[in-house]
Amino acid sequence: MKPTLRTALAAVALAASSLASAQTSLLNVSYDVSREFYKDVNAAFVANYKKTTGKDIKVDQSHAGSSAQARAVADGLDADVVTMNTTTDVDFLADKGVVAKDWRKRFPHEAAPTSSTMLFLVRNGNPKGIKDWDDLVKPGIQVVLVNPKTGGNGRMAYLAAWGSVRAKGGTDAQAADFVGKLYKNVPVLARGGRDATGIFLQRNIGDVLVTFESEVVSVDKEFGAGKVDAIHPSASIVAENPVAIVERTVKKKNTALEAKAYLDFLYSDAAQEIAAQHAIRPSNPAILKKYSQQLKPIKLFTVEQYFGSLAEAQKVHFNDGGQFDKLYTAGK
Repeated sequence: MKPTLRTALAAVALAASSLASAQTSLLNVSYDVSREFYKDVNAAFVANYKKTTGKDIKVDQSHAGSSAQARAVADGLDADVVTMNTTTDVDFLADKGVVAKDWRKRFPHEAAPTSSTMLFLVRNGNPKGIKDWDDLVKPGIQVVLVNPKTGGNGRMAYLAAWGSVRAKGGTDAQAADFVGKLYKNVPVLARGGRDATGIFLQRNIGDVLVTFESEVVSVDKEFGAGKVDAIHPSASIVAENPVAIVERTVKKKNTALEAKAYLDFLYSDAAQEIAAQHAIRPSNPAILKKYSQQLKPIKLFTVEQYFGSLAEAQKVHFNDGGQFDKLYTAGK
């Protein structure tokens, strides 16, 4: 090969390598059952970013139980953004100095572009006739739940069960009694939402799975339509999906603007539509109304109504020695 040609080819290779390394890459560290949602969001964002800026961008995803993910980020996982399913996991990162203390004020709706709620997935045809929370504590009913120590899915299921008693006018003492009975019917605690789905459908354990509304779409896609029926209980909890920029990472990688553009995109009509298509409730009321057949209006209560805040619920119910430990140990 002539030296000039070899030099020219080397220059082309070097230029291509530089271009590849120049492409910005973001890492979104998220909760367990949001994989498919963010896969679609990321494709839409990449296309939109190219169209509006003329630049290429890549978004990588990481998924596991929400609390486990928060701990991984605190321990050094270089997430540019976190998109969680409970505010306590973002507060945990704020306490560690990894995200901004005022993260709630950085984006609309207290930095929650979407929300969900907890419902029941039962086997096709609902053979056990499960309709509401009271059915979950009947003798012989097996309930699959996520461990509230490892996943926001589990904490929200616990709080939804507790709050369902309060929503009917019950006391905290009655709610504690109900939740204690519920966990006696739990054969195994899952690590995260997707693990719970695997226990229910792959290992064929349990009569009912309490999980996020969005898991219905994921189950239909992964296991085939008609495997499960979705049961909307008479009342359930609002589960906000908070987002934040990981300040530590974006300073190191110089990706603050791109990370903000990504989280801003979650509020766009395009991303809100994608959320609704994945049975995740958009914060845009017009788009939520448009999908009311799938995202059925049910009586929703907030964490604040019965627990003060998620931080308070964490202390009372989920910290070591809290209500969950007492009720779960008593039930076993």
